[in-house]
Amino acid sequence: MGRKSIKEDKSIYFKAREEAGLTRAQASELIGTISESRLEKIETGKVAIYPEDVVDLANAYKRQDLCNHYCTHECRIGQESVPEVKISSLPEIVLGMLSALNSLNNQKERLIDITADGVISDDEIEDFVAIQKQLDQIDLTVESLKLWVSNMIAEGKIDKEKLEQYS
Repeated sequence: MGRKSIKEDKSIYFKAREEAGLTRAQASELIGTISESRLEKIETGKVAIYPEDVVDLANAYKRQDLCNHYCTHECRIGQESVPEVKISSLPEIVLGMLSALNSLNNQKERLIDITADGVISDDEIEDFVAIQKQLDQIDLTVESLKLWVSNMIAEGKIDKEKLEQYS
C-alpha cells in the first residue's frame, strides 16, 4: 500500500478514498471508469467531477453520502433544491422524525385554517412559514433515513433484493 498523505486540506473524495483504505491505483482499478491520474485531479480539485464519477466513487467507497455532498455543494440545481443530509444513526433519525411529526401534528388545525381559502394572508404568513419549517425538518429526516438505508445496503447489512421485494 502507498504512503498515507499528510496533506491537511483534503477534499471529501480524497478523505473517502483514504477511509476506504485504498490507494489511488486500487480505487481506480475498483471503479474501472476513472483513471488514477483523473482521480488525483478530482481529489485535488484540478478538474470538475461529473455526477457519474460521484456515483462510481460512492459505490466503490460504500459512501452514499458523497452523492448528497455533490448535490448540495457542487451542483447548481441541487444547491437550490436538495437538503444537505448528515449521516446519523437509526435511533437519531427515528427520534428526529417523531419529534418533527409531533410538532406538525400540533399545528395541523392551524394549517387547515391558513390554507382552507387558498390564500395566505398577511396575518397567516408567520404561522405558515413556521409550519413550512416543520415540513422541511420532516423532509430532512426522510432523506436521512434514505441515506442510512443506502449505506446499509452498500455495507451489505440490508439485502437490497429483499428490500425491493416489499417496495
